[in-house]
Amino acid sequence: MAAIKPRVMADEQYRSLLTEREREIIRGEADVSESYYYRVVSRVRDKIEGLEHDLEVLEHHETLADELRGVVCDE
Repeated sequence: MAAIKPRVMADEQYRSLLTEREREIIRGEADVSESYYYRVVSRVRDKIEGLEHDLEVLEHHETLADELRGVVCDE
């Protein structure tokens, strides 16, 4: 039986909060139904809520939480 190798993402495959597709949809550049648009908006809202938990984890690092605040809060 072959061992399952973990999927490794190249650095350029990592993304921030939004996928490129979500960006296109929210900018109005994608031809999607109104219901799909609102599903994407709902997904993004869920991700935003998840940032609270991520921030709690980032507080364990000496600079990462402040770096996030600096970007989000435009300090």
